[in-house]
Amino acid sequence: MKQMFAFALGATLLGLSPPAHAMVGGAPSAENGLGRFVVTVVGSRGNFCSGALIAPDVILTAAHCVPAGTTTKIVAYDAQRQPQLLDVLRVATHPNYSSGGIASHRASADVALLQLATPMAGKSPAPLGSPRAPIAAGARFTVAGIGVTRRGDGKSGGTARAATLAATGRPGSLQIRLVDPATNNTREGLGACTGDSGGPVFEEQNGRDVIVGVISWSTGATNTAGCGGLTGVTPLTLYRDWIERTAQGWRGR
Repeated sequence: MKQMFAFALGATLLGLSPPAHAMVGGAPSAENGLGRFVVTVVGSRGNFCSGALIAPDVILTAAHCVPAGTTTKIVAYDAQRQPQLLDVLRVATHPNYSSGGIASHRASADVALLQLATPMAGKSPAPLGSPRAPIAAGARFTVAGIGVTRRGDGKSGGTARAATLAATGRPGSLQIRLVDPATNNTREGLGACTGDSGGPVFEEQNGRDVIVGVISWSTGATNTAGCGGLTGVTPLTLYRDWIERTAQGWRGR
């Protein structure tokens, strides 16, 4: 298990000096912007995902990032930018989550909460909300994560990046599909990729950026396998109450 954590942490560290390109498609670094809310989630199976701090000791991520039987830790950095693994005390996945649904890009309750053993220093909790309703095609959302900038190249991940995308199709309370408005899924553009799963999706509301969803999956251009086409989002519309109840219950223990 220690070897698995070392592998995942190593992939993250190698991404600390990535090329100037994006999640995929050219998105800029967001370390000093929305990236201040983003954390790196690593698992004992060598996987890595993104998450967002929503309380000093609570992280929101995707349920598929914390499968049963996997030990999960959070990567943090000290003042000298040296990595540390933070212990996760509790994990809660939404009871309606379906791994099969997410694998086939169907709507599912792909949300999970992690409680840290100790509050996380050096990061700010992000405000939580729900998308403005009704969600219209063309509505803008900003996705953030620490995923790879080149599909299949784990060394290109590890830096928080953000991209503003537009809702397409028929967005609703179960799922939102986002696309780079400059490419409209006809060729590779901005979008989430490996490692961005679980990352926060923001909407500007009343002058501030609020987390309204979680990154769940991606496709390549024209819905092929890969990245830079569609970014699938699980909105928090139906799950915000569960998130708040679970986090409050943890505070009482």
